[in-house]
Amino acid sequence: MKKHIELLGILHLVYAGVALLIAAFAFAVLTTIGFIAQDSIALHVLTLIAVIIAAILTVISIPGIVAGIGLLKLRPWSRPLAIIVGCLHLLSFPFGTALGVYTLWVLLSDESRQILA
Repeated sequence: MKKHIELLGILHLVYAGVALLIAAFAFAVLTTIGFIAQDSIALHVLTLIAVIIAAILTVISIPGIVAGIGLLKLRPWSRPLAIIVGCLHLLSFPFGTALGVYTLWVLLSDESRQILA
């Protein structure tokens, strides 16, 4: 079960990392489009939208990064945090759902409860 917990930590880090990459990509694309449009209003509006999207995705990714690091270091507080993050991932079909189900399967077992105690 310890290998499953370590794999789960890596998966949470990768999933959050992909969200951060999407945030950076969306920011770059939207601000570039605003710059190419050569319209000051479009530039300001698209920059504002880019900042909002990037900020939301970053804030959403932080708990997954913290849970992933905690699981890799086998910290006791990482179990409840990862369960909460996993439950939230269930709503993100298909990859988030798979990660959420795997998170619940691993962390709700008695063996993982003992390892992370």
